[in-house]
Amino acid sequence: MHRRSFLMTTGKSAAIGAIAASLTSRLGAADAAIAAAAPGTRINHSACKWCYGSISLEDLCVAGKDIGLKSIDLLMPGDFAILEKHGLTCAMVSNPVGTTATGDKVGTIAKAFNRLEHHDALVAAYEPHLKAAAAVGAKNVICFSGNRDGMTDSQGLDNCVTGLKRLLPLAEQLGLKLVMELLNSKVDHTDYMCDHSAWGVELCKKLDSAHFGLLYDIYHMQIMEGDVIHTIRDHHRWFAHYHTGGVPGRNEIDDTQELNYPAIMRAIADTGYTGFVAQEFIPKRPDKLASLKQAVGICSV
Repeated sequence: MHRRSFLMTTGKSAAIGAIAASLTSRLGAADAAIAAAAPGTRINHSACKWCYGSISLEDLCVAGKDIGLKSIDLLMPGDFAILEKHGLTCAMVSNPVGTTATGDKVGTIAKAFNRLEHHDALVAAYEPHLKAAAAVGAKNVICFSGNRDGMTDSQGLDNCVTGLKRLLPLAEQLGLKLVMELLNSKVDHTDYMCDHSAWGVELCKKLDSAHFGLLYDIYHMQIMEGDVIHTIRDHHRWFAHYHTGGVPGRNEIDDTQELNYPAIMRAIADTGYTGFVAQEFIPKRPDKLASLKQAVGICSV
């Protein structure tokens, strides 16, 4: 039972009814205050399209703009015309996929920059993709480490440095940033190499480029290591983008899960971050857009 329904249906005496009415009024006023404060939020809001597969991009743009989104994440350069029509952008462009000489599909979460034999195909796929992204005004393009598949983390780190250095001059020329996502290898992406912030930060330090950063996915890193706010405070200079998700389950980010998202958003904002935070939870309620609206409200600090 919702708290307002409880207050109203359990008022069996005049005194209790008066208290209930007073509390209901104050709760309504608090909700109104939160809604009024949302336009002044320090967070730039985005949402990942793949979480709303049954909703067209056009409809998500219309609803998202009304909710307070400024961006839709993980789209391709060809989608920007629809975004521009609605005054939105794509804060994180999705990845291209290439094919090696042996027929392997690379650029995916499982097969990417941590293997030398993937680099030629990755460069061939990313170079035109980066140019297309820059042509439509994008700023960030996602990339992945790939799975370990028996490789040591140190070897994978060195291999990622080798491969990414081949693309960073072009990224600098185009004014773009390549952004590697931190993902969990415990629940969703078994064996993924870039699964701890320390590994990703070390990669950033080795590359030492303003055109490379990390996508700090709060859901994934809560699963792998926790200590989210402390990590953000210590390593925010390397975090180019943020994603959300409720833990456990990757569903709504409200009080059905364990993370304190308002506190996390305040920690992000307090670092001086001016990029985007994208909702990447999978709504389990029938009204997916209501869940998205609720999430934007929770993160509007």
